Amino acid sequence: MEYRQTLPIDEAVVRRLHVGDILYLSGPVFTARDAAHHLMLERFEAGQPVPFDPSKMGLFHCGPIVRHRKDGWQIVAAGPTTSIRMEPFEARFLETFRPRIIIGKGGMGPQTQAALQTTGAVYAHYTGGAGALAARSVTQIKAVHWLDPLGMPEAVWVFDMRNFGPLLVTMDSHGASLYEQLEPTIAENMKRLLAHIAE
Repeated sequence: MEYRQTLPIDEAVVRRLHVGDILYLSGPVFTARDAAHHLMLERFEAGQPVPFDPSKMGLFHCGPIVRHRKDGWQIVAAGPTTSIRMEPFEARFLETFRPRIIIGKGGMGPQTQAALQTTGAVYAHYTGGAGALAARSVTQIKAVHWLDPLGMPEAVWVFDMRNFGPLLVTMDSHGASLYEQLEPTIAENMKRLLAHIAE
């Protein structure tokens, strides 16, 4: 199924999504890589507020390239970063901040998969190497947080997006994972390839 959704979305909507569905998202999305995850969790645990509401936005594993101009910021590229880097702390992040959609590339592990089920969220894959295409969906850079000290790629950027996609749901809130489903096929193809090379 193909869906066009406007953020924020509630848990009931997310629970209707399944592995294999295609999403196009509009509305607020924030970027967060390793350093931003750590900083936000540390602030929460120290009782310090986060200056935006992650539960009303999509979480994008992205280190964007942004140009500073006289009239503000201009997005150049916004490609996904490898999501498995966030696996050690993503479950805690989901439970703490409750974003409903994670966008990245390459998938995540069992801890995140379990947290998607308990919190009512999904993981959606965006094609790597298409950062300039993703940037076309950014209609506005609404804010940037912690640019100093984190720097451009690690800072939290808040984008307003229009029809951001296609995003492929590869891990859903029902425990399904496209990566797990494809493992036997990938293993068989690899076996066949290696046998061919050895001939």
